[in-house]
Amino acid sequence: MEAVTRRLPFGLPHVIAPSLLGFALINGSTFAFDLLLLTLFRSALHWPVPVAFTVAYLIAFALSFVLNRALNFRSHAPVGPQAALYAVAILINYLAFILGLGSGLAALGTQYHVSRLIAGLCEAVYMYSVMRWVIFRDTDGR
Repeated sequence: MEAVTRRLPFGLPHVIAPSLLGFALINGSTFAFDLLLLTLFRSALHWPVPVAFTVAYLIAFALSFVLNRALNFRSHAPVGPQAALYAVAILINYLAFILGLGSGLAALGTQYHVSRLIAGLCEAVYMYSVMRWVIFRDTDGR
């Protein structure tokens, strides 16, 4: 990611941290996986929206933690405290953005994929900030 960010135009290498680009790639992929699971759970299995959101979310965020820890932030700190901080972060994220915003928009009539996309944009900003400056702070944003 460092090599890629160094080649960005318009002075962006001074603004975009390599970990932000790595986060975008990893979490973009896990978000697509989240949407795939959500579609399966909601449309194919006909689960209620909050249940479908929750199960898809937990699976995708577990994958995100493992990939970000190993590939993006390359953290070597003990995994236990990081996992505990991550659990608190995703609980806050879940309550605010998934159940609060995502399910709330769906309840107001927004199509569930659109509500999940809107919630996803908000959670991306929150989760990157928490991962970089709280959970994986031992890596200095590498």
